[in-house]
Amino acid sequence: MTNSVADLLTAAAREIPDVTAVVEAAGGRRVSWAELDDEVDRVATGFGTEGAVAGYRVMLVLGNRIEFITSYLGALRAQLVVVPVNPRSTANELARMLADSGARIVVADPDTVTVVREALEIVERARNGEFEGIDPDQLADVPRPRLVAVGTTLNPGERSYDQLAASHGRSLPPLQDAETLAALLYTSGTSGRPRAAMLSHRALLANVEQIAAVEPPMLAADDVVLGVLPLFHVYGLNAVLGGALRLRARVVLADGFDPGGTLDLIEDEAISVVPVAPPVFAHWLPMDDLAERLGPVRLVLSGSAPLAAEVIDDFVDRAGVVVHQGYGLTEAAPVVTSTLCSKKAEAGSVGAPLPGIEIRLRDEDGGPVESGDPGDIEIRGDNLFSGYWPDGREGPADDGWWPTGDVGIVDPDGDLLLVDRRKDLVIVSGFNVYPSEVEDVINEVPEVRASAVIGADDDRTGEAVVAYVVSDGSADDERVRAAVLDACGRQLARFKQPSVVHVVDELPYTVTGKVQKGRLRAAARRRVALFEEPADEQTGD
Repeated sequence: MTNSVADLLTAAAREIPDVTAVVEAAGGRRVSWAELDDEVDRVATGFGTEGAVAGYRVMLVLGNRIEFITSYLGALRAQLVVVPVNPRSTANELARMLADSGARIVVADPDTVTVVREALEIVERARNGEFEGIDPDQLADVPRPRLVAVGTTLNPGERSYDQLAASHGRSLPPLQDAETLAALLYTSGTSGRPRAAMLSHRALLANVEQIAAVEPPMLAADDVVLGVLPLFHVYGLNAVLGGALRLRARVVLADGFDPGGTLDLIEDEAISVVPVAPPVFAHWLPMDDLAERLGPVRLVLSGSAPLAAEVIDDFVDRAGVVVHQGYGLTEAAPVVTSTLCSKKAEAGSVGAPLPGIEIRLRDEDGGPVESGDPGDIEIRGDNLFSGYWPDGREGPADDGWWPTGDVGIVDPDGDLLLVDRRKDLVIVSGFNVYPSEVEDVINEVPEVRASAVIGADDDRTGEAVVAYVVSDGSADDERVRAAVLDACGRQLARFKQPSVVHVVDELPYTVTGKVQKGRLRAAARRRVALFEEPADEQTGD
């Protein structure tokens, strides 16, 4: 009986024990399915030796390395709750997530152990009321977390990963209830400050099975999959790693994207499936030998943020490789749609729902929308989360439907086209403005390389449209600003036009290529320059 993603590894180890399962690009390490399964068993036993019991939270502050996989699957096998977090988080951010999750164990690597130690000290200061960002009551029943360090010198009281993985002999009972909480994944959700989505074993497994049911297949047993997407993010964690476990595909881990280096890795390891975030395409498109270097690739998968149709067309022309888009959310574990499921994907489409997932659109009153009109996207499926930590608030309704916070259109063939985030909607004098519509106009201005539009408070109109634009360097800021205002004045109704245009050196992006509009809103609200707002104003949306 398969009740956990970790059970998929056990099945693979039995069927193809000596086949290579994971390759770590940086260290050159390779492990077979049997070797991986054995180490996961030992890590699971080691967590128990450290005093962890079912339901305890284990935070992973690790890059893309084999120890991430073994720690993740080992924790699942031990029926613990995994809390994967961004290894580039600050000490303050880590401390808040440690306090919020109540993690008892933290696993760090040489790149993160120093900041994790700082975070642990902040937690102890907060316990004594010496840190304003954490309520001491959150820590009342949680002891100081135990630090497990990978490949680095230990401080007193810490454990090494090697000690953890040296455990033997404990019999691990199988998971009986797939509804048991498996992971807490921090996301901005539909509000500002990041919070943890509660993903059960059922939700993770359901999406893996939904991915496996896609035809033509996303992954197959003879595929070699690029693991450059961060494993702490649900896309890399479940769509890539979970899908590879289910379908027996080999994963090649890369701890970060480098335009030339990643192409070298694709050639060296004969990688056939390349899941990436949209910013990758801008780095690869200028390369003259792109088609040759992507020779082993049969499929590129793009997710986490929409990719412009012209970018896809240009990439396919230059690289000769098929690109498929998808739409997903952390709360959906994560994949909801794919153009692999489309009858005929139109430009701008993110595809049709995966098998076992339903989509519907609702108007602002909760009723159905007219055909072809935009509406709030709601989804239903076994892959949905159980609400937000710790009490399951804002989870799916009793009938299973959950509002994503996104706005979209469903075409006659059932394909989804994203319009915008509902929370990004700007209401000017009672009129709705979708930022993406304004961004489309701004991005056509020759002097503009990228843009992001938000709403800011306005005493006269309630909200005003504010644009942040990145110049291509061909003109000074005033000329760029004038060109943007001119284009918007010619193509948009008055209430949709930006009242302010900020020309900036860069936009803030998440690791998967989404613009962090929470940071833009914070900067506009506080009337400070971008990137000057304090850390606790920053969000991961």
